[in-house]
Amino acid sequence: VAWAGGKGKVLTSRIERKAILKTVERLREWGFETHEVGVDREGFIDLAELEENLGGAILFATHLGNFEIGTIQDVRAISEMVHDKGALLYVDANHAFGKVKIDVKRLGVDLMSITSHLIHGPKGIAALYIRKGVKIKPLLDGDLRERGLRPGMINVPAIVGFGKAVELIDYEDSKRMAGLRDELIDMLLTIPDTKLNGPTGDRRLPNNVNVSFSYVEGESILLHCDMRGLVFSTGSACYSQDLLPSHVIRGIGGSFEDAHGSVRLGLSKWTTEEEITQAYEILKDVVIKLREISIYGGKK
Repeated sequence: VAWAGGKGKVLTSRIERKAILKTVERLREWGFETHEVGVDREGFIDLAELEENLGGAILFATHLGNFEIGTIQDVRAISEMVHDKGALLYVDANHAFGKVKIDVKRLGVDLMSITSHLIHGPKGIAALYIRKGVKIKPLLDGDLRERGLRPGMINVPAIVGFGKAVELIDYEDSKRMAGLRDELIDMLLTIPDTKLNGPTGDRRLPNNVNVSFSYVEGESILLHCDMRGLVFSTGSACYSQDLLPSHVIRGIGGSFEDAHGSVRLGLSKWTTEEEITQAYEILKDVVIKLREISIYGGKK
């Protein structure tokens, strides 16, 4: 899209996935003007800052549901603002697809990506929605497969698997996940010195739980829980290949301690009440024991 639009300004937010942030960084190296829009404490995009920086913009790239803290953006409001300034809107809907209902016309998006593996389909296959009339240029040149946008042989088994996963989407599962999500959040917040990252209720993805535990390091929590059969991710720098704490937690105003002590748990349509209770009990036990030996001087 950037190449098709020529030189100009490309905007994104501070809490996007690295796939977006690194691409925008590369465009900056190639001469495009860029800007990262800030967010509030719950991860919602600062619409005033966005509007202020849209002058001369050709594209705003953001997400529907945040991959780390579950924030569901007001894409319709963003779309109206972006289009009013003559720019295009790309939306990463990978983590929201199959969890919340999506109508590209109602949202007003120009481009939107969705992926298979986050709805229990095969890995390595995704889809890109392109609104009619939007011009983009391929990054790779070759034959005319996929309308000349991506050369090479298509992966038919993966495409079929993706299609089947889409057929199996049931939004009643999302309602049940949201109930379990809220139960798990409520239980985790009974652990002293624990805070929720991101919003609550309908403004949060139904399968997302992200909390920060003070006085303990996320990777230590992860390793001890893993040995007890509980698997999740953490915003700890040690868990990151670039050895930096979660840019999302830092982006919403969280401290380095908040980022280092953050954990993200994901629910699925098969998650049970028994499993979230077990997850809580394991986490509580691990956090208490780690605080007893914490170099941060945590409460016992």
